[in-house]
Amino acid sequence: MRILMVCLGNICRSPIAEGILQEKAWRVGLLWTVESAGTNGYHDGQPPHPLSRKVSLFHGIDISQQRSRRFRADDFERFDHIYAMASDVLLEIRRIAGRRFDPARVDLLLNVLHPGKDRDIPDPWGGPESGYHDVFQLVDDACTRLVEAHTDKPLGKR
Repeated sequence: MRILMVCLGNICRSPIAEGILQEKAWRVGLLWTVESAGTNGYHDGQPPHPLSRKVSLFHGIDISQQRSRRFRADDFERFDHIYAMASDVLLEIRRIAGRRFDPARVDLLLNVLHPGKDRDIPDPWGGPESGYHDVFQLVDDACTRLVEAHTDKPLGKR
């Protein structure tokens, strides 16, 4: 399975989500490919935010080799599932994808935990380190649920 995590700049939330989901999938033997992208393109080619890297590494996940890229309409052809970190990101995905938009293949990540509630993962950019820890926990919980739905191996709490 190929999964794309998407936020605005692809330096805070979606790199964390890429790292967490890929690590969890590998841990239980799922041969998933996980990538991330941003809708605004402001940070193309840049590594994740220093606090995203720090918080991820604190939890044993090294995301330092990731590089930001912009979400493209053809991502709907390349990925089985696309998860947006927030509703404004989902609107931008729809706009960028145009006729290629497929509502059956895209959703908000937190709908994995709270189906139909359409809750956003807050953008920690510009805020204190604690916001990045909060994002990590939300994403970790959602990714655990996502992986456990595709395997009989429980992950439990980190």
